Amino acid sequence: MRFLAPYGEQVRPAARDQALDDAWVYGLMRQESRFITSAKSQVGASGLMQLMPATAKWVARKIGMRDFQPGRVNDTETNVLLGTSYMRLVMENLDNHPVLASAAYNAGPGRARRWRADRPLEGAIYAETIPFNETRDYVKKVMSNAAYYTVIFTGQPDSLKARLGVVGPRSADAPKDTDLP
Repeated sequence: MRFLAPYGEQVRPAARDQALDDAWVYGLMRQESRFITSAKSQVGASGLMQLMPATAKWVARKIGMRDFQPGRVNDTETNVLLGTSYMRLVMENLDNHPVLASAAYNAGPGRARRWRADRPLEGAIYAETIPFNETRDYVKKVMSNAAYYTVIFTGQPDSLKARLGVVGPRSADAPKDTDLP
């Protein structure tokens, strides 16, 4: 009962379409909104995946959504499409690493990139070195949630250490999307 998986008919196909681990998507969504479609943060993020208005608009434009209206951001299908699309775009810009992408989802891709060390670090160590308490806690909870969801979805145990992996060193490579919010 602690790890509900509602909206499966929207979330799981959206995750699959974006080539994302559905357990990670659920782990992030659980942390963002606790599955409340009308959730709104103090800073203005909305919906299941807590999208900021500017981010939702940017993603809609990036994926070619022609009929996007800001008022639709709390619509479950729209929110999940935009949120999972953003997760994919962030992942692609951060070495396809879910720890980095989780940090970016909470604090922004630029910060997640800057927080990388000059050498490879275990994902757990990277998470512990995040200088923002909220983001550090957020990353740990999202990744832990994802491990629980993997067990629920597959019936197989999931290693949190393996899920956290190794975060590669900071590089001089420019992000693919320089305007990524």
